[in-house]
Amino acid sequence: MTAAACAPHLAQARRIVIKIGSALLVDSANATLRQQWLQSVCADIADLRAHGAEVIVVSSGAISLARHRLGLTSRRLRLDEKQAMASVGQIGLAQGWSTALADHNLVAAQLLLTPDDTENRERHLNARATLQTLLDLGCVPVINENDAIATSEIRFGDNDRLGARVAQMTGADCLVLLSDIDGLYTADPRQDPSARHIPVVEQMSDDIMAMGGEPPPGYSSGGMRTKLLAAKIATRAGANMVIGAGQEHHPLRRLQNGGLCTWFLAQTDAGSARKRWIGGSLQPKGSLTIDAGACRALQEGASLLPAGVTGLEGVFGRGDLVAIRNAEGNVIGRGLIGYDSDESLKLIGHRSGEMEQLLGYRGRDALIHRDDLALDHP
Repeated sequence: MTAAACAPHLAQARRIVIKIGSALLVDSANATLRQQWLQSVCADIADLRAHGAEVIVVSSGAISLARHRLGLTSRRLRLDEKQAMASVGQIGLAQGWSTALADHNLVAAQLLLTPDDTENRERHLNARATLQTLLDLGCVPVINENDAIATSEIRFGDNDRLGARVAQMTGADCLVLLSDIDGLYTADPRQDPSARHIPVVEQMSDDIMAMGGEPPPGYSSGGMRTKLLAAKIATRAGANMVIGAGQEHHPLRRLQNGGLCTWFLAQTDAGSARKRWIGGSLQPKGSLTIDAGACRALQEGASLLPAGVTGLEGVFGRGDLVAIRNAEGNVIGRGLIGYDSDESLKLIGHRSGEMEQLLGYRGRDALIHRDDLALDHP
């Protein structure tokens, strides 16, 4: 199978996470954004959006932008200096993305995340809900590691793994890692002229992981090892991942046109992976009983609205797993609930338009969103 044969994965993806490293985005000669290159990437993003895809960007570059401006280019930075550089550089990085996307009538939104934001359950849910709302509003979220408040050394590859975690969090179909190399080789092609390019990786075996090398020198984060770690996260979450060269203009268009790259194939589709996790991996903290109308709506792919719920059992928090029962008491599915048990008790039986008055704030219209729901008998 060739990279060209795999290219439809990008064209057909519904939700795409694109990770861009600082070596691509920042001109090393003067530590400024590569404006024309950035414009070409935003044009590619606009084209993906025009064909129905949702796009999330994970962008490095804040520290690289600030080093030159503050005159700290000649030595290794201390942690507190990296934090300071991130604080300074993030302003220019966000402005650059916002301006370039605006030129294509797209609205940028900035999020700063740490690995804990994707692993702590409550923070994970908050971040996911924010990202979903931004995508619903037509925005392009631009995410970076929250380096300014890091409590340990900022390590190589954090944004490779962050990109994979964002893909996992958002149920993305595809993760794109734009790099200074056009994919995975059997050895480092810069050192071994006999190194062979690998167009497709079907399984993340020990042999594949052994092909990862050390991070390259310089200011950029990454290295093949961290990209392979990202591939393990993304493919297990049901997302295809691709590593492609990003130095030239319009790198995403190049991938769509069959440019040389390496595809890492998802272990299963994102929807099925998530549904199986919800349906079988956790112990329900409570249950909701629904009427016949709500049962039909769920079977047709709808979210669970409070009006169709007739009863509630158990004590649970927002994001906990609950069972869904029909009027006869039979479990017909499970889902991750968007409100705690006290709030849910106030909402059941009421229309979505009454929720703000009942709770005192405006939340999501559904008790359980369809993406967070798995039926036993679809």
